[in-house]
Amino acid sequence: MVIVQINYRRPDMPAGEWNARYSDETAKPFLSVDGLQWKIWLDDEKDQRSGGIYCFADRATAQAYVDGPIVARIKANTALADLQIRVFDVRARQSEITHAPVPGLAKRLAAE
Repeated sequence: MVIVQINYRRPDMPAGEWNARYSDETAKPFLSVDGLQWKIWLDDEKDQRSGGIYCFADRATAQAYVDGPIVARIKANTALADLQIRVFDVRARQSEITHAPVPGLAKRLAAE
């Protein structure tokens, strides 16, 4: 299991204008991203920072996402600044202890 973390400074605009960009339709394309188990959407209005936490089944699908078209559009968006993209392995046992919402984690650890 692998986590991708993407953060960036969003454009300086009123919160209502920024929030209008996000709808149910904005989220739906992520339902078909190969290997993506879930995404958490992040926003910090005060510091104008946004991003996401993505849980992937494995490193190959996580890296394919980072190298793919959605992230390429983020990288090409000149209205965004301070882009950070990080890929992390999940520490499964400790995540289970702290009740991480990771699909299948408890079953996989029980089998080990």
